[in-house]
Amino acid sequence: MKMAVTATGPSLDSQVEARFGRCAYFLIIDADTMELEAVENPNIVLGGGAGIQSAQLMAEKDVKVVLTGNCGPNAFRTFGAAGIQVIVGVSGTVREAVEQFKSGALASASGPSVASHFGVGGGAGQGMGRGRGMGRGMGRGMGIGAGSPGGQPVGTTPPPQKISREDELAMLKQQADDMTQQMRKIQERIEQLEQGE
Repeated sequence: MKMAVTATGPSLDSQVEARFGRCAYFLIIDADTMELEAVENPNIVLGGGAGIQSAQLMAEKDVKVVLTGNCGPNAFRTFGAAGIQVIVGVSGTVREAVEQFKSGALASASGPSVASHFGVGGGAGQGMGRGRGMGRGMGRGMGIGAGSPGGQPVGTTPPPQKISREDELAMLKQQADDMTQQMRKIQERIEQLEQGE
């Protein structure tokens, strides 16, 4: 059976990425043989629709199960339409996540774990697009919409995480590095557009 795990890097020893639609990599894994295909996320810099596009990519790759930290409502609906099982609240290394899944320790999600646009910007009106950088009008930012620090929707609790302080620190550093790379790509594209390319 093919499964996908959102990851900060291209190996089984990479950390599980908390964001589905904006993860750095999708690791497509055969759960029986542990054969691995690392797919760089082509949707990471989209101004909107990253979750939907990424969910469609998983369907195209014939994935049956997705393991991730969080999944928003649009991606969750897309997975449902494609018959793909979603498991949220996953952390640790990709290898550990796959082993937990194989042992039956992880359960399917009954709904999205975060609001739309989780992982984009830091609050309402911040972020990329819709009048704040991408110029699509109306001045509505693409932050999480709840305005809470850390990206967690107001009034909800995060999925349970079993992660050591050291692992969390390593994961956050990796995510910061990934975001720096994303910003470089965005800046390069801005410069190309400004130069008429």
